[in-house]
Amino acid sequence: MTEHSVVIVGGGPTGLMLDAELTLAGVDVAIVERRPNQELAGSRAGGLHSRTIEVFDMRGIADRFLSEGQTAQIVGFNLVRLDMSDFPTRHPYGLALFQNRIERILADWVAELGVNILRDREVTGFTQDDNGVDVEVSDGSSLRAQYVVGCDGGRSMVRKTAGIDFPGSDATTSWMLAEVETTEEPAWGLRQDQSGTHAIGKGDGGHARIVLTEREVKSGIEPSLRELSDALTEIYGTDFGVHNPIWLSRFTDMTRQAATYRDRRVLLAGDAAHVHPPIGGQGLNIGVQDAVNLGWKLGQVVKGISPPSLLDTYHAERHPVAARVLKNTMGQSVLRQTDDHTKALGDFIAELLGVDEARKRVAAEMSGLGIHYDLGEGHPLLGRRMPDLDLTTPHGSVRVFTLMHHARPVLIHFAERGDIDITPWHDRVESIDAKYEGPWELPVIGAVHAPHAVLIRPDGYVAWVGDRSTSGPGEALTKWFGSPRG
Repeated sequence: MTEHSVVIVGGGPTGLMLDAELTLAGVDVAIVERRPNQELAGSRAGGLHSRTIEVFDMRGIADRFLSEGQTAQIVGFNLVRLDMSDFPTRHPYGLALFQNRIERILADWVAELGVNILRDREVTGFTQDDNGVDVEVSDGSSLRAQYVVGCDGGRSMVRKTAGIDFPGSDATTSWMLAEVETTEEPAWGLRQDQSGTHAIGKGDGGHARIVLTEREVKSGIEPSLRELSDALTEIYGTDFGVHNPIWLSRFTDMTRQAATYRDRRVLLAGDAAHVHPPIGGQGLNIGVQDAVNLGWKLGQVVKGISPPSLLDTYHAERHPVAARVLKNTMGQSVLRQTDDHTKALGDFIAELLGVDEARKRVAAEMSGLGIHYDLGEGHPLLGRRMPDLDLTTPHGSVRVFTLMHHARPVLIHFAERGDIDITPWHDRVESIDAKYEGPWELPVIGAVHAPHAVLIRPDGYVAWVGDRSTSGPGEALTKWFGSPRG
């Protein structure tokens, strides 16, 4: 039996990001991945939202993605594009980049960190006790871990074995996706009929990327080239001579969310915790952000810095975020119907989204920039993402996100330290003095008053804000980063 501190089941974007976060935290971790390599059948997800790009920027790898994708205003609601170029972020855009390339870039980074990936095998079962989890692997080997995290998708074996409920709604609509070669010029762009919205776009190498709304709901079965040909003929009057498929797949509007993201020593992240229609391209993004929220917390628990109860904040913070995504994707699915009543409602919503405040609010939610964890009353920064400010320090200029590259908490003093003393946490929290002369601005909220100090968690969210009306950071330091040491 091989022992690891954490075993991650599934090596997609969520599993890879969690693995990296735990490795940065100094935790012994292994991924069990059923694929023999990082090759992915099909393009799957098609982009990164602004907050995910910020997350990668905090780890110093954003340029790897930006150099391979195309920046664009990709945030939308019910086909209404929402311009966020005026948002206060270094990345006021999305990135068009398919999942197969996203995974490859993440896998390369993870390899540089020296992560252990057990490929071409699956977890077939596990049993947890008070001290850890025994994991059974398809090659006949066994693993022992303090914690297991299921990042194994919507049909998660980890979730099912743990007995975690997955309430929600079954599929009412299905879509067929494909990337194929054609002998005829396809009808590029969008088309709507009584079944819904269909689209044909240009893929790599002149291939056609196709999305078709199916007339009858089908799920669990990958489509055949014949099915694609028949569906195209029914919708367009021709199949454009489709042949040599690069990939074929199907997705539905099934919407479910795990009742809890933690059962003792077993946790869930990404699609294992929440599935929903891919409208708006939010699934991969919130999975990566799940991993960044969980990684540092699990690392501290494994290393004995924090009690296991810290893991309860993972569910408390991330479950509501996914619940909002489920809600907006369900709403958009309904608006994709093509009857006159739904069209009228869609037109009305499009008008509302033309109002500046509505545009900003919805774009912030869809892009992840508007996430607010409930950490109590106080300064508007509390519980929100820390802006990537250009700081002046005694050692020179530095960006806030550069300070986050090693996934460590940071306390930044913008005024005299006074009686603030973090000596009991000096081995866990970096403390720096800095000056910043520019405006403080948050998405949707706008300008906020400059704080005297901020305590930033490794996931980039503000855990404490100091000004004249607040007490010192001791309580927040203890809550998030363990008891003080003498």
